[in-house]
Amino acid sequence: MTHPNTAATIEATRDTVIVVKDVTTAFGSHVVHEHLNMTVCKGEIVAVVGGSGSGKTTLLRAILGLQGIRHGTIDVFGEPIASYQGAARIALTRRWGMLFQSGALFSALPVYDNIALPLREVRTLPESLIKEVVMMRLAWVGLSPADAALMPSDLSGGMIKRVALARALSLDPELLFLDEPTAGLDPQRADEFVSLIKALHSQLGFTVIMVTHDLDTIRDLATRVAVLADKKVLVEGTIEAVMQIDHPFIEAFFHGERGARAMGEAEKPMNRVQETSQQPHGK
Repeated sequence: MTHPNTAATIEATRDTVIVVKDVTTAFGSHVVHEHLNMTVCKGEIVAVVGGSGSGKTTLLRAILGLQGIRHGTIDVFGEPIASYQGAARIALTRRWGMLFQSGALFSALPVYDNIALPLREVRTLPESLIKEVVMMRLAWVGLSPADAALMPSDLSGGMIKRVALARALSLDPELLFLDEPTAGLDPQRADEFVSLIKALHSQLGFTVIMVTHDLDTIRDLATRVAVLADKKVLVEGTIEAVMQIDHPFIEAFFHGERGARAMGEAEKPMNRVQETSQQPHGK
């Protein structure tokens, strides 16, 4: 059974930041994505979900231009990602930020220098301005000026995430990539971090594409969900719309025991499965 992909039906009047069209990626004879389509519009927070081996990270790498594609096009800010070369590529990387799953802080550098590094790479900013920006970014993520002197080894898991977020936002990017943003955090710290991202998104208006398997994060943060299954984006839409699609992955992910708790479903998973099987597709 096929399911509608809303990438083709997004209003033409909305500003698009990322357009993935008819993309096929493969490693040798192993095809990861086949005729995949996805669109991310300005100001959205799009969560990419899928089972193990569905190619979530591969898709993220392809959008970033770190992974070649066999067929199709990927446009970022209105231009093919492959067309950004030399100075244009450097300028592009200043328009986006990346939060890695582990934080990926430089262990030999204190917090201050980790956040300052992207600013110094611009090579035109005086150190006085860099200091001002670093301190502002620390305040954005709820850290104090004293935290700037700490080494990554001195930080808790939650602080590592906050410093990594401050670094990702150091150049005030238009686009933010999040790879499992709450991985490794306890429930309270995860909730706090999601609230922080949500508040910054509201204030700064950047666009977010995130890979996550955490249902609470998806529920609390995502404005739309893109489901990777069967080598393509099976469906894009609000979480409520996605949950109505009749597909084994969606049933297991959103309507299983964990999904039922996260989404606040009152009925038991088995009852939900039975009801879904009796409903017309997409209703």
